[in-house]
Amino acid sequence: MHYSNVYIDSIGYELPPNVVSSRDLETRLAPLYQKLRLKEGQLEAITGIFERRFWDPGYKVSQGATAAGRKAMADSRISPDDIGMLIFGGVCRDNLEPATACSVADGLGLGDRTQIYDVSNACLGVINGMIQTANAIELGQIRAGLVVSCETAREVVDITINRLLENPNMDLFKDTVATLTGGSGAVAVLLTDRSLSERGHRLVGGVTRNASRFHGLCLWGPDAGCAVNGVQVMKTDSVSVLKNGVRLAADTYRDFMASLAWPSNKPDKIICHQVGASHQKTILESIGIPKEKDFTTFQFLGNIGTVSLPITAAIADEREFLEPGDRVGFFGIGSGLNCIMMGVEW
Repeated sequence: MHYSNVYIDSIGYELPPNVVSSRDLETRLAPLYQKLRLKEGQLEAITGIFERRFWDPGYKVSQGATAAGRKAMADSRISPDDIGMLIFGGVCRDNLEPATACSVADGLGLGDRTQIYDVSNACLGVINGMIQTANAIELGQIRAGLVVSCETAREVVDITINRLLENPNMDLFKDTVATLTGGSGAVAVLLTDRSLSERGHRLVGGVTRNASRFHGLCLWGPDAGCAVNGVQVMKTDSVSVLKNGVRLAADTYRDFMASLAWPSNKPDKIICHQVGASHQKTILESIGIPKEKDFTTFQFLGNIGTVSLPITAAIADEREFLEPGDRVGFFGIGSGLNCIMMGVEW
């Protein structure tokens, strides 16, 4: 896919008020650690994550997405009437029906001609939404679109801790340690055509590949089982996800460089989906990109699912890691397995 008329005009984000350290989680897991003879500090040592954030109990994801959307629009000259498409791309949703995007659109005061819907694709929902919005802009169907998401990890982490305390064994700990990396946050990405853009972050194009034969490696829902109270749980084969995800990323990266025809010394900077330290190290080694070109937030935000990549890009921009003229790679990998890599001229 290639674009000539699509720009990332602004990225707004909202972070939850409650900071939860990995040590806080380990304090709650003390009986498990004692039985399995795990040393304090294991969670941070394994993942590289020392803290993450949680919303207040009962906070709706539509609230976070709306707050992020307001920030993105306030940082732009785009009005609600300019938004021709609104996509909510989160894994977490307020209800099965209607689309969470409907509540967000109402909260933002969007016009009645705006296309409104949800997209679900594990941690790639926002990136998928960006592609769909970019396609509509490039085709001239709309002039601006907003992709929003909000993820909440409080509930699934609480469920996981309770399961581990009720059934303290190493196999369950291995299946759920990835869940304990989860954090919360909200993001909104505003895309426009050339005539409306103020920022000049041109979306160049991208590629997508899948390895769907590995769709069972990371599950959240009925196939993963249920807790004692019937609540659906999450389990991840972290080792297999990393091994096969890295292979998929390497294949996708070769396609990405060939499709965009960038020189071998590009991209200048990259923003990846934020999982943890081992994932970052292995991915960078597999595609031959030095660590100094990568910007990370997983250490203090954890894995925030669909919002982690765009929030990381926004923070990288705020801290002037991303500079005008940089060729930037957005690299997303999600359960399924799916991989999307997009190029941006910053």
